[in-house]
Amino acid sequence: MAFDISAEIYPYTGQYFVREGLKLHYLDEGEGEAVVMVHGNPSWSIYYRNLVTSLKATHRCIVPDHMGCGLSDKPNDDQYTYTLENRVDDLDALLESLEIRDNITLVVHDWGGMIGMAFATRYPDRIKRIVVLNTSAFHLPKTEKLPLGIWICRNTFLGTLLVRGFNAFSAGAASVGCKRNPMSRELQKAYRAPYNSWKNRIATVRFVQDIPLNPGDPGYEIVQGVQDNVKQFSNTPILICWGMKDFVFEPYFLDLWEENLPHAEVHRYDDCGHYILEDAQDEVVLLITDFIQQR
Repeated sequence: MAFDISAEIYPYTGQYFVREGLKLHYLDEGEGEAVVMVHGNPSWSIYYRNLVTSLKATHRCIVPDHMGCGLSDKPNDDQYTYTLENRVDDLDALLESLEIRDNITLVVHDWGGMIGMAFATRYPDRIKRIVVLNTSAFHLPKTEKLPLGIWICRNTFLGTLLVRGFNAFSAGAASVGCKRNPMSRELQKAYRAPYNSWKNRIATVRFVQDIPLNPGDPGYEIVQGVQDNVKQFSNTPILICWGMKDFVFEPYFLDLWEENLPHAEVHRYDDCGHYILEDAQDEVVLLITDFIQQR
């Protein structure tokens, strides 16, 4: 699947894992212990490109594009069920196919936090380290509300029209996701490139619609299970890098991470936003690289 993406920005040629007739794209770069990087919505493996460059000389970097995202297939609803459970199963199947079963460093961002941590709580003995980047492993606190823009995308036809018809979610995130270092036009274009039609934007809206808020919502029990079991990683090295001006994952989510994993090494970036690997690229990539190589 070809998209107009500069090789200077994304200098990798990925591979494909076929599951139930659908192709899931992933990067497999370097050798050594595995670093599994799990992206969120509406990004894709491009988010981790600089971290892969930094780590591939010493580690095996595995970076999947979730189904419907990046360079993976973009199936319709009758071909694929866009749920948290399927996302976790996709990740599980990919890593099993690659025989990656131990000493995993997990790097998670946005929706990748819940997907990755659901995998981690499924196989806690496989996880060696965890790197947390503006994400959650918890329910939305009862004292908080979804940001208005997310609520509209989740609950209204207008939201679907904006996301699938005008690519508003991907374009908006690329535009406002960085505060210290706004993305260049070329980089924004690359982030948006895989989501270039109504058909190819299905995952961006399904991810939002799949946010579980109430008992009975698909995925609610999975989130509950992750939240209940996060503390089992109290002896696992944890690094948290957090942009404090995130438009979705506000600081109360960071508070939950610190409450549950008080041993974590935490770095706050008061002038940075959601895409912390872009906003504070040099600092955060170096921190993660040192953390993985030294711990």
